[in-house]
Formats: sequence, C-alpha cells, structure tokens
Amino acid sequence: MLYPFIFKPIFQERVWGGRRLESLYGKSLPAGKLIGESWEISDRPGAESQIANGTLRGKTMRWLMKNHASELLGGVPARHGRFPWLAKILDAHADLSVQVHPPTCIAKVIGAESKTEAWYIAHAEPEARLIAGLHRETTPESFKAKIGQSDFADCLHSLPAQAHKAIFIPSGRIHSLGAGTVVFEIQEDSDTTYRVHDWNRTGLDGKPRELHVEQALQSIDFNDTEPTLCDSPRQTESGYNHYLIAQQPGIFHLSQLQIETGETLALPGNGMRLLAITDHFMTLQTKEHSLHFKPGDFALIPASIENPVIQGQNARFLLTQPA
Repeated sequence: MLYPFIFKPIFQERVWGGRRLESLYGKSLPAGKLIGESWEISDRPGAESQIANGTLRGKTMRWLMKNHASELLGGVPARHGRFPWLAKILDAHADLSVQVHPPTCIAKVIGAESKTEAWYIAHAEPEARLIAGLHRETTPESFKAKIGQSDFADCLHSLPAQAHKAIFIPSGRIHSLGAGTVVFEIQEDSDTTYRVHDWNRTGLDGKPRELHVEQALQSIDFNDTEPTLCDSPRQTESGYNHYLIAQQPGIFHLSQLQIETGETLALPGNGMRLLAITDHFMTLQTKEHSLHFKPGDFALIPASIENPVIQGQNARFLLTQPA
C-alpha cells in the first residue's frame, strides 16, 4: 500500500530568516515573512507533515506512524512513538543564536530530548562563517566568565562556510549558523535547543529572546574543541561518487552522493531511506510509481518498497538511512 512520499513543507518564521528558499528552490513562501526554516519531513507535535502525492495525499506523518509504522520504518525504532528523523532547509539571513542541544545522558536528567544533527551547506556567501565547538583554550571557567560579555565570541570556534561541504553537530556541540548560508539539516526528531547567546537582539515580538544558560552549561561538551568540516574521502562505485557525512549508531547514516552516469541505477542502501536533492534533476522509480525531483525536493522511501532506482546524471543528493 505504501509508496515513495513527498510532503508539503511547513514554513517557520524566524527572526534570523530570509527569503532565499523562494529564489533558490521555488518555495512558495508566505508574503512578508522572514522564513528561517522549511520543515520538509516532520512528525513534531503541531507540525506533522502532510503527504502531497498519491492515493494518501492529505494524510499526515502522524497518521502514517499510527497506521503503517512497521511498513514505513522496517527495523528502525520510532522515537517516543514518532517518526525518528526531522529534515529541514535553513536560510540564515542573520546569525542564529549560539546554542547547544543536550546529550542523551543530560537530556534524561533535565527532562528534555537529545538532538544530534548534520548540516550540508548548499549555499554560502563569500564571507559566510559558522560556529562549531569551542576555541582550544576555552575552559568551563573562562566560558562562564565571558557569557554576556562583548568578547564572548572569543570562546567559540569559527570556520568558513563552504558550499557543498558538511559538518556533523552531535548533541553537546555548541554551534551557530552564520549569516549568508543555506543548509540542509538532518536531525533526530527533537526541538530542544538551549540558547546561551543571541547577539543582543530582539525576537519577532520585539522582546529579547529567552536564554537557557543553566541548561546550556550542563549540556556543552567542553572537550569539543575546533572541529572541522567533514573530510571523509570521496569514493566512486556503482555509478556514483559519494562521501560520508555522519554515521551515528542508533540515529542515522548520512552521506552525499553524485550520479556520474545517465544510466538507471539502483538506489544505494536498504530499508527506509530519505532523499534530499541538492543540485540538478533526478527521477526515482519503483514498480508502480515515478517521481521527478528538482533541487530543494525531499522524498521518503518506506522500508516496504523494493528495488527503487534513480536516474539523473550529475544530480547530487543526500541519502539518510538507518545506521
């Protein structure tokens, strides 16, 4: 009964958002809004993605999980009864807050959810940067002392944002996406974020946004210093070249692939898979269905689907599958 799904995006207004999802990917953004996030596949409470194709058009991810979880997930465990991954595109017109997500051991203690994620940088202005981890000389004591001070950023590790590169953001890694970047984000199903610094700005309501300093200090991995963008070697096999972005047991395996041939190819991997098309056009075919994708499109392939194939020379896409 199930088939490859595409979903209607859920747009999220953010004080740091912009309009590039419209110009880059043709998203029909609501007029006059600063859209920072497009939630492409979600089962969050109050933000359940709606199926946009096929006989189940109009049904939600929540409905799928309630009625067809085993066919959809295969052997992948649900997360607190919900779909385990959340897929987004982020448009940072301004800097995001400096933030952290709690590791599992901390999340359990403080009644929150862990949130491991990865970013694929789809667009970066020439001077764009991002923050990931701490400067090597930062200690917990020096970090605490600089919170709220003008030189707080000296504690943080900043690095250039490079298009077509990626970075892994495990729970516990302090981070911020810099202005002038657009990223594809794959993450655990969670929306727990602790802000420790917000550049002294106000939110959409004109009031300062809440900080969560105490929770952030409990969550930050102070041994996580000066990480780099993913440097996994690019490999070629079976008509693709590819590199690994993240392999986190129990969460997901994420890689970036580029099709090198015009021939029809078997989609790599097994079981449930999530596709995010970043460049060029691509076709996905199963025994009874055919879907055509452009950059900015996402698709979810249920575990019950057998032998999906794809075609689209030079197309680049992200492939998320069980770890």
